[in-house]
Amino acid sequence: MSESLDFLVDLLDLEPIEVNIFRGTQPNEERQRVFGGQVAAQALVAAGRTVEHGRVHSLHSYFLRPGDPTVPILYEVDRIRDGRSFTTRRVVAIQHGRAIFNLETSFHDLEEGIEHQVPMPEVPDPESLPTLFERLQPYKEEMVDWFERPHPIDQRHIGELPWHRVGAGEALQQLWIRADGTLPDDPLLHACVATYASDMSMLDTVLMPHEIRWHDVDFMGATLDHCMWFHRSFRADEWMLFAMDSPAAAGGRGFARGFLYDRDGRLCVSLAQEGLTRMRTRRPAEGAGS
Repeated sequence: MSESLDFLVDLLDLEPIEVNIFRGTQPNEERQRVFGGQVAAQALVAAGRTVEHGRVHSLHSYFLRPGDPTVPILYEVDRIRDGRSFTTRRVVAIQHGRAIFNLETSFHDLEEGIEHQVPMPEVPDPESLPTLFERLQPYKEEMVDWFERPHPIDQRHIGELPWHRVGAGEALQQLWIRADGTLPDDPLLHACVATYASDMSMLDTVLMPHEIRWHDVDFMGATLDHCMWFHRSFRADEWMLFAMDSPAAAGGRGFARGFLYDRDGRLCVSLAQEGLTRMRTRRPAEGAGS
């Protein structure tokens, strides 16, 4: 594994401190709040550590409060149901005595059934695309913090970078992603790494049709909920196409969908995410007209 991927695997290796209670560490980084993908992935690890059979097939989660990046996170697991085919868990992430995140997840023993899928879009191969590090080199002096952090996910964007686009466009985004190194053969770990990576790009798609950027002073954005459905087995350390769109934004919330395809064109994971898209109202300057 690369040093960055080793960092992520260590981050996902939770400490059991009591029956059904785990503690997650924090990266030594300068952030205003905990990265949502980290909380979701750690919560899924906590759930999986209490499951005896089956693979994760879905998760539904809510971000309740911003996480404090300076203290550990406790994960309390509720063993809601242990069935013959399905196992259900509820996980609450806690900091300072308050819930910051809630996850419901289900595990399933694979069975035979019908199959179909939406075909994978035709896109350039990842090897033909520059890395995100290469594309951001011209902005290195402005993004010192970003370059100093570990980046365990290799990202190859197709087309314009969402943060550097000019004007408004279609609510579509495509990029190739994979873990930056080789992971152990643990299906739960691969699902958790995909969960970590899935929170990196989806809300960018919501902003694509608008001339708005995350750093705009009049705009406030944050993930509200995040859902994933795992259809087929996959390896998170092999290239997967992350195809996203945003069907709607209204009422101060924006909605995005995502699909993860492997190199063989198999649809492995479907995703949905809703985020806060609040426009702040500026107060008139003192002495200005009514």
